[in-house]
Amino acid sequence: MKFKSNYLQEVYDGLEKHYPEQKEFLEAVGEVLMSLEPVVAKNPKLEEDNVIGRLVEPERVILFRVPWIDDNGKVQVNRGYRVQFNSAIGPYKGGLRFHPTVNLSILKFLGFEQIFKNSLTGLPIGGGKGGSDFDPKGKSDREVMKFCQSFMTELAKHIGADTDVPAGDIGVGGREIGYLYGQYKRIRNEFTGVLTGKGLTYGGSLARTEATGFGLCYYTEEALKTLKNDSFKGKTVVISGSGNVAIYACQKATELGGKVITMSDSNGYVVAPNGIKLDVVKQIKEVERGRIKEYPARANDGSEYHEGCSGVWGTKADIYLPCATQNEIDGESAKKIVANGAIAVCEGSNMPSTPEAIEEYKKAGIMFGPAKAANAGGVATSALEMSQNSERLSWTFEEVDEKLQGIMKNIVHNSIDAAARYGCDGDLQIGANIAGFEKVANAMLAQGIAY
Repeated sequence: MKFKSNYLQEVYDGLEKHYPEQKEFLEAVGEVLMSLEPVVAKNPKLEEDNVIGRLVEPERVILFRVPWIDDNGKVQVNRGYRVQFNSAIGPYKGGLRFHPTVNLSILKFLGFEQIFKNSLTGLPIGGGKGGSDFDPKGKSDREVMKFCQSFMTELAKHIGADTDVPAGDIGVGGREIGYLYGQYKRIRNEFTGVLTGKGLTYGGSLARTEATGFGLCYYTEEALKTLKNDSFKGKTVVISGSGNVAIYACQKATELGGKVITMSDSNGYVVAPNGIKLDVVKQIKEVERGRIKEYPARANDGSEYHEGCSGVWGTKADIYLPCATQNEIDGESAKKIVANGAIAVCEGSNMPSTPEAIEEYKKAGIMFGPAKAANAGGVATSALEMSQNSERLSWTFEEVDEKLQGIMKNIVHNSIDAAARYGCDGDLQIGANIAGFEKVANAMLAQGIAY
């Protein structure tokens, strides 16, 4: 990757030399640093105090083994991680991911993105991420419980309500959070808001389950209104994924007047020309933990199932909301989206579009909402859960939802304003990177070099 700034080039080359195998992390850093070129040019103090060089290295990386006993009495061992990336504006905050693909590169990329995402919310939370290569799929509830208890036995040494507050991510839902929280409480003998995404009976927040998907649609609606004088109303929508983010993005997009025609999982996707029946998807995915290929027979609505995931981007629509996983849209898939006449791509999953894909969107004039801004609703509501825990209060669904809408609208306008300050009018990606960075950089400068 080539930069105009010698300083940024030096920082990036140093990372590439030290971590050549961490492709996802290098991609995430490169994307942000490219946006920061005009900021660095106007602010020599950033180079003098090597703010960028400090920003791209985690404050702490914790790696540990997780031994547990399966239902056959066999001892299994997985790897556990926590990347505590930056605490300049608040305690580390970011999810835990349990999935076989988890490695240090992915968690560093997610933790790095989380710094800016959390900053954009306007709330006092730093960036972190963690997880394990453990796969909950195919495991019994008891096996998942045993793994979570072993995982938390080590993690508990490194987290706390004012230090690091994890949440859920892929493979870590309400069940896993419950087991993790129960073990933390047992070990530490305290009932605190150390995890978010908790059940409502023990400190969870209303609207947290819906927050990332709802927030994605609030962001998209506000960006469409502001930049294109448009909305979801009357638009067809392609959504990838069928997990938490995708399900609630589907619900809110429909409520805002759109028609969602696709959903997917790691095996394939369904196309429902008359609109996805969300109750059927929820039964399959949330209740039965089944596969999306079961949808057509259950829905009986003329929908079709297709093997493979990338084909979903060839489905013609107005708005595309990728909600599955990183790098799910490459350059070729982006060309299909452009050919389909899309007006917007807003990211519900983390870094779903490759740099080549983003280039295609921008060349075609498609409105692009980057993940760190568009999917910030989840962590924003997690921070609201932290506030409720601190005050020993429980807000209504409507109160939390109203705050979420306000946060997502502010992210849109702060991104637009930041982009305009540096001559990049209407560029939501550059604007989000700059707006998120400036708050963190100012805090780092204020706290001194030893920080």
